Amino acid sequence: MSRHTQGSLAIVGAIAGAVFLVAFVAMYVLSDYSISAAVFLALLPAAAAAVVLYRGFADGAQAARPAAPVAAPAPKPAPVAAEAEAAPAPVAAAAEGKPAGLDGPREGGADDLKKIKGVGPKLEKLLNSMGYWHFDQIAAWGESDVAWVDENLEGFKGRVSRDNWVSQASTLASGGETEFSKRA
Repeated sequence: MSRHTQGSLAIVGAIAGAVFLVAFVAMYVLSDYSISAAVFLALLPAAAAAVVLYRGFADGAQAARPAAPVAAPAPKPAPVAAEAEAAPAPVAAAAEGKPAGLDGPREGGADDLKKIKGVGPKLEKLLNSMGYWHFDQIAAWGESDVAWVDENLEGFKGRVSRDNWVSQASTLASGGETEFSKRA
């Protein structure tokens, strides 16, 4: 059983136990049911809560699994001279292993990086400050790039690998959707 599943089961069990306790007290103390009737009736909402919560965690685990490999996006044609001047220049790697970033988003504007599971508003701002504005930038990261970003995301170390950003970004860069981006 994976660590994720064990943690999910512990949370589900704790919440279902709390639901049982509240329901039991309500049935036994407030409604004057016998102990056995109160236990039986309290088990019903606790079981229902456990099923609903476990399904929610299971759906989350399904979404966290990497999708089937997606073909790499087709290379974009070389920009016309006017477009080449308008595109932000890549930022030189400040440290060894740092993936190249941009000074700012391209002319069409930044991608909504929050469509990647694990990226919220704060993390999106942090990525932008590091020079990462677009899905195709993240999709192009290799193992050493992922390792560098994982290590240098202040307060979010390991998030790139844990949530499999490169695979998600590849799907989103090619115009596809992930389970998470459909809900976001």
